[in-house]
Amino acid sequence: MTGALAGLRVLDLSQMMAGPFCTMMLADQGADVIKIEPPDGEATRVFGPHFDDDETREYGGYFKSINRGKRSIRIDLKSDAGKAAFRRLVETADVVIENFRAGVMDRLDLGYESLAAINPKLVYAAIRGFGDPRTGESPYQDWPAYDIVAQAMGGIMQVTGEPDGAPTKIGPGVGDTIPAMMTAFGIVSAVLHARATGEGQFLDVAMVDGIFAVCERAAMVYSYRGEVSGRDGNHHPLFAPFGTFPCKDGWVAIGCPRDHFWQLLSAAMGRPELGDDPRYRENAGRTARRDEVVALVTAWTETQTKAEIAEAIGGRVPFGPVNTVEDLFDDPHLAARDMLADVPHAGSSRTARIANTPIRMTRTQGGVTGPAPKAGEHTDAVLKEAGLTDEEIAALREAGGVT
Repeated sequence: MTGALAGLRVLDLSQMMAGPFCTMMLADQGADVIKIEPPDGEATRVFGPHFDDDETREYGGYFKSINRGKRSIRIDLKSDAGKAAFRRLVETADVVIENFRAGVMDRLDLGYESLAAINPKLVYAAIRGFGDPRTGESPYQDWPAYDIVAQAMGGIMQVTGEPDGAPTKIGPGVGDTIPAMMTAFGIVSAVLHARATGEGQFLDVAMVDGIFAVCERAAMVYSYRGEVSGRDGNHHPLFAPFGTFPCKDGWVAIGCPRDHFWQLLSAAMGRPELGDDPRYRENAGRTARRDEVVALVTAWTETQTKAEIAEAIGGRVPFGPVNTVEDLFDDPHLAARDMLADVPHAGSSRTARIANTPIRMTRTQGGVTGPAPKAGEHTDAVLKEAGLTDEEIAALREAGGVT
């Protein structure tokens, strides 16, 4: 590993999306992420899609995309032998992360306080739907939460969708990935503190909190005006034009947050007089007449293709085509930025193309380092690195602690 986090050891007990996405980010930057799986492996290994020639089905695309570059060990944390093995790993770890419901690890006698007694420098991170009582007890803390719940309760669905339509879920699982990114930031922050002071700590991110935190405009408007933000569809309440517009072969996004962009767009549309029209010259007037402005721009875009609009305003007015994933796989920008990684897939002769890290660094560049692990693939190696002998590992296996 040569990334900026090389040498950082992370014990990853998390499952599903939020926790594994967080540790994926750490692994991409060079951290040694050890995925602690139950005896039968993490349940998401069976999630598709699968390649047609994959007969072993070690994992599908869901698991592979967010568990790439990690190592796997299977431990039965419900057994005394498994707990003992895990505690040995904690002795040399920098980070433990989990996303169980509050209290699960405490009932196993593997909660933060128990592990911190073993390793005072340990950073213990948790992602839960409504947080952990250690940092603020929520009345909802025992509720199960997934992406859709976090999006709904965090406020982002209320401001997403068409004005007269229903609250709309954002397509990708941001209820998981946004808290995951915030947790990764929290972990790195806490590790810096631990290395400077020798003091570890507990940290957590509630999924609902993470979503609320990125709804900054809604909170600001309510705080300043007492107004509850509604749904603006694909347009903006403070700027016009600023949204998506139909064209001959799809849709494009155009934004004019500054007045000179409107003048450039008007000229490109063949309507230069609109740039100096007192009704539209300034953003305040355009916003007050948003429907008129949208209609004016739409009348032009509908007669053009994406390529023709790019030729007319690309690089001069904020603009971009609304891409499909097929478009993106062929996009020269992603190729130039090394944003697609080809990774082998266990059990298949084919390679999978997955999203690479978007973090670009000049000295410690990270990125996808390899495929997702088979369940328990690295059990012996990880235990030996923690100081266990072959005899001790064999005894743990005999006792059902590890597989």
